[in-house]
Amino acid sequence: MALSTIENLKTVLGIGARPNLFQVVINFPTDLSSFKQIVGDKVDILCKGAAIPSMTLGVIEVPFRGGRRVKVPGDRSWGDWTATFISDNAHLVRGTMVAWTDFIKAHDYNSDSFRNLSAGGGTAAGEAPYYADILVKHLKQDGTVSRTYKLYDAFPTDVSAIDLSFDSTDTISEFTVTFQYHWMNALMGDNEPIDSTTMDAA
Repeated sequence: MALSTIENLKTVLGIGARPNLFQVVINFPTDLSSFKQIVGDKVDILCKGAAIPSMTLGVIEVPFRGGRRVKVPGDRSWGDWTATFISDNAHLVRGTMVAWTDFIKAHDYNSDSFRNLSAGGGTAAGEAPYYADILVKHLKQDGTVSRTYKLYDAFPTDVSAIDLSFDSTDTISEFTVTFQYHWMNALMGDNEPIDSTTMDAA
């Protein structure tokens, strides 16, 4: 096999995937629709940092005589997902995230406040109404979607602090939100499942 050349790299790479071309869409729970109307597209615009989620396939080691071990695939798991937001002057995005956590657990006596709200607010019948799907879209330079990562049944577990200081100049406040989710799926473009056909067409 001949050695690869720079020309081969240019052919395979194209213009490359750019980490600063992305879009985050959060489909807020139904019972938070009033907050969604207020925050509008600010989540998409003010999300300055995110990540394509990681995934891990566990390994089960089965011992055998003589100290030998056979490795077999274990369970798949997904880690936390964190996004960074620029804080708008009215704190609308951060306020919505805090309201989401209040919706899950009331702050006054640690009750499941969502149980007192309307039923059927989840992403599907029978699901808890605080779940929401999140879309992480990696964009091409022409603005079209190259790949979409869909996080199913996500909810926020941590809204970071915003540091305040007289020493801070020439900067805008920002904060992070950490989410948990049940599983993730990768899609070609906006919503087409990945298979050998779509991969060839990409």
